[in-house]
Amino acid sequence: MSIVDNIDRNRLPRHVAIIMDGNGRWAKQRGLDRSQGHIEGVNTVRKITEIASEIGIGYLTLYTFSTENWNRPKEEVDALMNLIVVAIERETPDLIKNNVRLTMIGDMERMPQFARERLAKCMSDTSHCTGLTLCLALSYSARWEIVEACRKIATQVRDGSVGIDSVDDELFASALSTRGIPDPDLLIRTAGDLRISNFLLWQIAYAELYFTDTFWPDFSKDDFCKAVIDYQGRERRFGKTSEQVAK
Repeated sequence: MSIVDNIDRNRLPRHVAIIMDGNGRWAKQRGLDRSQGHIEGVNTVRKITEIASEIGIGYLTLYTFSTENWNRPKEEVDALMNLIVVAIERETPDLIKNNVRLTMIGDMERMPQFARERLAKCMSDTSHCTGLTLCLALSYSARWEIVEACRKIATQVRDGSVGIDSVDDELFASALSTRGIPDPDLLIRTAGDLRISNFLLWQIAYAELYFTDTFWPDFSKDDFCKAVIDYQGRERRFGKTSEQVAK
């Protein structure tokens, strides 16, 4: 029996978010350049997108490039930008074939113009797809996103289009870049670090957290399924008691 067969399709997380960590360390262990780790990491993105779509996950958000990553050596940043664009363009036909819609969140104004334009075309080409939504967090940080949402709401209050008493959780969520996307049910982080690293801080308030020592390039379809099965074994109470949840 395949590990996929152990997944309860009636209790899937609707939205899985992943911090894809360990590309550089994977390459270093093998005496390779860091760029080779990023290249292998792209192959893992393809595999995990395939299995997420296969088992019926609705949304998959991948922490692809953080605002802090802009501080890395220019050579690595330039190589990453080019790799991301080329990889997404290469995968777009398969995304369409598998009915996967591509979307992105983050500070796109910091992205090179060539990247913005070419990635926008990939999103447009998949906009008709109705299966898995693959969301790439590019030039993204949760603190940036929260500050931007505050600015947006403050402007609306100043202009009189929103009353101060109307500002609540729902309004704030609608000002985030993830508006229209359900909050993650499961957050996976690879490569052993036990932290969130400025990723979806508002949205993961009630997400189940799953950490693994496996580097992202080695993270397999079976590893993803194990994380989903682990999630299904947890009791999600959302502040209630076990007795209330049972009812």
